[in-house]
Amino acid sequence: MVRRTGPRPAAYFNILMTILSCIHNTVAFQQVLKQPPQQLMFQWLQVADLNLSFAIEISPVSVGALELVTFISLLSQVYALGYLEKDWSISRFFGLMGFFEGALAGIAISDSLILSYALLEMLTLSTYLLVGFWYAQPLVVRASRDAFLTKRVGDIILLMGIVGLSSYGAGLTFSDLKVWSESIALPPLTEALLGLSLIAGPTGKCAQFPLNLWLDEAMEGPNPAGVMRNSVVVSMGAYVLIKLQPIFSLSPITSTALIMIGSLTAVGASLIAIAQVDIKRTLSHSTSAYLGLVFIAVGLGQVNIALSLLLTHAIAKALLFFSTGSIILSTNGQNITEMGGLWSRMPATTSAFVVGAASLVVILPMGFFRMMQQWLTGGWNMPLWLFVLLLFVNAASVINLTRIFRLVFLGSPQEKTRRAPEVQWLMALPMVTMTIAVLLFPLMPLKWSLWLSPIPSAVVFNQSSIPHAFPMMIAAGVIGFGIGWRMELRRALSRPTQFYLRLMQDLLAYDFYIDRIYEFTVVAVVRLASQFTTWLDQYIVDGLVNWVGKVTLLSGQGLKYGVSGQSQSYLLTIMVGISAILWLLLREDWPTIIDYWSTLWSTVLNQ
Repeated sequence: MVRRTGPRPAAYFNILMTILSCIHNTVAFQQVLKQPPQQLMFQWLQVADLNLSFAIEISPVSVGALELVTFISLLSQVYALGYLEKDWSISRFFGLMGFFEGALAGIAISDSLILSYALLEMLTLSTYLLVGFWYAQPLVVRASRDAFLTKRVGDIILLMGIVGLSSYGAGLTFSDLKVWSESIALPPLTEALLGLSLIAGPTGKCAQFPLNLWLDEAMEGPNPAGVMRNSVVVSMGAYVLIKLQPIFSLSPITSTALIMIGSLTAVGASLIAIAQVDIKRTLSHSTSAYLGLVFIAVGLGQVNIALSLLLTHAIAKALLFFSTGSIILSTNGQNITEMGGLWSRMPATTSAFVVGAASLVVILPMGFFRMMQQWLTGGWNMPLWLFVLLLFVNAASVINLTRIFRLVFLGSPQEKTRRAPEVQWLMALPMVTMTIAVLLFPLMPLKWSLWLSPIPSAVVFNQSSIPHAFPMMIAAGVIGFGIGWRMELRRALSRPTQFYLRLMQDLLAYDFYIDRIYEFTVVAVVRLASQFTTWLDQYIVDGLVNWVGKVTLLSGQGLKYGVSGQSQSYLLTIMVGISAILWLLLREDWPTIIDYWSTLWSTVLNQ
């Protein structure tokens, strides 16, 4: 069919299956909304005392996550029809997107550690293939390789943690972890190492420090895949982290590590995003910052807050990337310093960006305001450091989004934006649909959002433990908006003349030089180790084998001259050989033998 009609039937078939999945998940969610969680077990392997089975959980949380995955995937695929309209390999892209969606959907409903690990590996492979979609470009090839290897580091350590869990008698299902963690007594070091190994996988998937650079490089792939990657892919990594939370509660070291990783990433990524000029990269660093808040929530045991933050961030960031893709396609560029004046030419895209940005910061009554209300007044004593961190992240996000809006949509049109029309309906339809969904999200009754929490009673609104928390949070956003509106914006090839400003710009624009640090530490160690093993293999292993071969060859060459064809020479050779063997075997007894024969000969002569 593709050979006769072109690649589009592959896209239509994949979109059809996603529509059926989305309808099915909507019906299923309504059925399970007030039902207790159910498990479906599928036996896989049972040998002796080894019993491996795959568990599927049907609950409001899992089916709700599945609905989110299929809904955003459906919009992304319709969006991709317009975005990749002239791409010759659009069928390959939709094949990869189907594989991508299948892995995400499986993680959403999986209750098995082994199955979830296999699906996470599928995500790693999907990332490699989708980032390297335009494989003719050297930069794309490097980005896909780096993304794959970075995520593999976390996956391998996660596998070590899963094997460790099974060896200590834990059931290989998420549902059993809570009961196991309450009944098990392990040494403190074992608990800490077990928790730290399980953190590694989600750290890579969620682009957290020190495995955070892959998401920045992954922006070399097509934007429809970037929509999925920055909304639901990172969310699925955090979703697995949330399911593993009972293990993290065993050791304060693990909880502290989660909080430290999340805090470093939230602060660092927020600052890095402000200095980027690539519109997709600045939003990808923002993704890492918000996922850092999820790590902090899990480290503090606030599971319901983490789930609410994932949902709010996923829909807002998906809308921002829809708008970003429209800008890139219309202007044929990603550098925000080369844009300007798009608000009058692309009204739908401008509206989508404004709504997505408003939903990502604390602005009444948008989605993030509601999530922050749940966090600040959740009936627990919020630490002061966490409140200061939330103020900083909110202010930095407002500065970053305001800076992008001013450079891209306001001001006078630049060379690349003077003839930038609004996108076609295949891209506008999913973008407008997501805009409406984001606007309607705050209107959802609070009781409907209780499905996000495994413990609904934990979602209560009380007086915040920090006086005037909400006014201070809103004030931080206002201050961030003022800074973003008044800060000097530099166009392409424009650099500050002050040394300290140039130094700070380079420090943030080059991601605190983390890649350079890796180059002189981890990569250097691996390079030296590989060079040493190459030398060892070449001169020691191969040298020994070659020496044995040369000795054999030379000895064979020498022995061939003793082959004369005369039987007497062969007999002489045999006698000499036997004599040599007897001499070697009896060399210690030769004095006794000589004495015996001497005595015997003397006796014979005397007689």
